[in-house]
Amino acid sequence: MKPILDMTAGSRMFWWDKHNPLTIFLDRRRETFTVTYHNAGREPFDKEIEIAPDVQWDWAKKGLPFGKNQFNLVVFDPPHLLHAGKTSWLARKYGVLDEDWQNQLKRGMDEAMRVLKPYGTGMFKWNDDQIKLSEVLKAIGRKPIFGDKKAKTHWLIFMKEAEK
Repeated sequence: MKPILDMTAGSRMFWWDKHNPLTIFLDRRRETFTVTYHNAGREPFDKEIEIAPDVQWDWAKKGLPFGKNQFNLVVFDPPHLLHAGKTSWLARKYGVLDEDWQNQLKRGMDEAMRVLKPYGTGMFKWNDDQIKLSEVLKAIGRKPIFGDKKAKTHWLIFMKEAEK
C-alpha cells in the first residue's frame, strides 16, 4: 500500500509532482474539460483541466474503500463552495458541497482519520470564501494541532492519536 492518500485529488492543483509515486489519488469524478479564465486587464485564455484519479470513488456516499490504519498521510481538500452555477467553471473545477455540508465534511474527516495509521497526519485545506473556517471546525468536531489562521485559504494539520 502506498503511504499517502489524496482523497479529493481533483486536478491535483497543489501537487508539485502530479504523479507522486507514493500517493493514491482518489476522486469521484473522471473527466477532461476546458475552462476559460477571464482576468482583469488580460486576454481570456483557455485551460484544459484533467481529473484522472487512480481510484474513482465517492467518499461522501460510500466512505473510503480502504481499511483502518492504512496511510501515513491523508490529504483532504473538499469542495469549498455552496453556491456556484451547476455548469460554471468553478463548480466543474472544484465541485460543490451538498446542502447538508456539515455532515458531509464530518463524514469526510472521520473517514480520513479512520484510514490514517496511529500518529499519522491529516492535511486539511479550506478556503473560507463562502463558509467560515470556524463553522467548518465546529462541524467536523476536531481541532487541528497547527495551521494557518489568517489567510483566506487555510492549511490545517491533524494527527491521529494512538488507539486505546
